[in-house]
Amino acid sequence: MPLARSVRRYIQKRQPRLPFQGRQGCRFQMKRPPSVQPWHFHECILPDAQCLNQIPHFYYSVHTHFIGALYNTIMEKRTIAILGATGSIGTQALDIVSRYPDRFHAVCLTAHASSEKLFDLVRKYRPTCAALNIAPERIPEDVQFCEWFFGPDSTVQALLASRAQDALCAIVGIAGLDAVWAALDVCERVLLANKEALVTGGDLVMKKAADRRIPMLPVDSEHSAIFQCLQARQNNAVRRLLLTASGGALRTWRKADMFNATVRDVLKHPTWNMGGKITVDCASMVNKGLEIIEAHHLFDMPAEKIDVVVHPQSVIHSMIEFADGAVLAQMGMPDMRGPIGYAMGWPERLPYDAKPVNFYELGHLDFAAPDFDRFPALKMAIEALKAGGSAPVILNGANEAAVGAFLRERIPFGRIPEIIGHALEAVPQTAIASIRDVYAADAAARADAENTIRRLTC
Repeated sequence: MPLARSVRRYIQKRQPRLPFQGRQGCRFQMKRPPSVQPWHFHECILPDAQCLNQIPHFYYSVHTHFIGALYNTIMEKRTIAILGATGSIGTQALDIVSRYPDRFHAVCLTAHASSEKLFDLVRKYRPTCAALNIAPERIPEDVQFCEWFFGPDSTVQALLASRAQDALCAIVGIAGLDAVWAALDVCERVLLANKEALVTGGDLVMKKAADRRIPMLPVDSEHSAIFQCLQARQNNAVRRLLLTASGGALRTWRKADMFNATVRDVLKHPTWNMGGKITVDCASMVNKGLEIIEAHHLFDMPAEKIDVVVHPQSVIHSMIEFADGAVLAQMGMPDMRGPIGYAMGWPERLPYDAKPVNFYELGHLDFAAPDFDRFPALKMAIEALKAGGSAPVILNGANEAAVGAFLRERIPFGRIPEIIGHALEAVPQTAIASIRDVYAADAAARADAENTIRRLTC
């Protein structure tokens, strides 16, 4: 009998049948206790303290650790789909795959239009499926071994065909919503780097994840930090979440100077290396507003209990505060491979060549309150979350249109919050009961934003 099968049978015979045990995610992982709200995903798989107390100490501390280590060593690789493989998050995720070839197989790679980059990745990682939203003129012969998909729905089709266990959703903007929705149908876990999927369809997405009991593991550094801190909560009440913000490229600029900041100015992020759209969002602090909305959905926290702290060194990635005033922070040098690897390997940590934190060189860490006068779009995002319904969708749609216009140098940087504010006032706000409602609100917001852009550029 193969060793893997022998170990599986041994585990099945010897494990106590507890109310939270099941086959969710990786094999023989633990399901959430029935009493835990399913959208509190930091408790979806890990058993709570009461359940752990039911396990004999010797079994939990010796038997589980030994068998778990042996089982993980001999089991097959986890299959993963990298959606947005040629972008910043996608390429760093593939770096983790390269470092752990015995742990992961990238079976699905997708991109929007970067065909040559994707061809190179397909040659290296040998996926079973690949997709491009914009079809190339030809497919090189040496990458025709995998199944190719093209067109607007190619990412979803490739994901469905690959049957990957995990989906790393790293498509930028609301364009990634369909991929997250599909991943909840076919994958065991969703590794979420696309915050707009929750900003626009948060209630719908989280309900579907809860109904299907699919863990949603955060890849954004701030939400990963909160997730990591929550592993130590031990059922203690969390009073508030503290999202840190670098402040972006224009953190120290005067308001008058910010208005005419150039694309080159805005894309010089002081601590992170990211794509163009998110770097612009960091400069306007729209990104932090979107992250507040994302945190609201992921952790079921009201807007009033989510605060932003400007921290220019980007060493503390976020914090949680307990009812007794104690604060837990997750720290590390800025490197997106940290949160990416944590989501891919969870609950294990995957070492990589991370630069260690040198507190002697840092000397000090700085903190400040956000300046809503210089960054009005952050305040708009908070108000949109409180308003609910289609307001976050309108905010996001108008912002995506405005950022696109700025990157094409159609408008100055200072017009971005004006365009968002106009859409929030002009577009009727409605309830969101379906994905169709999301796209209808998004289309209305983009139409209003485009009208405003044309008016401002006449």
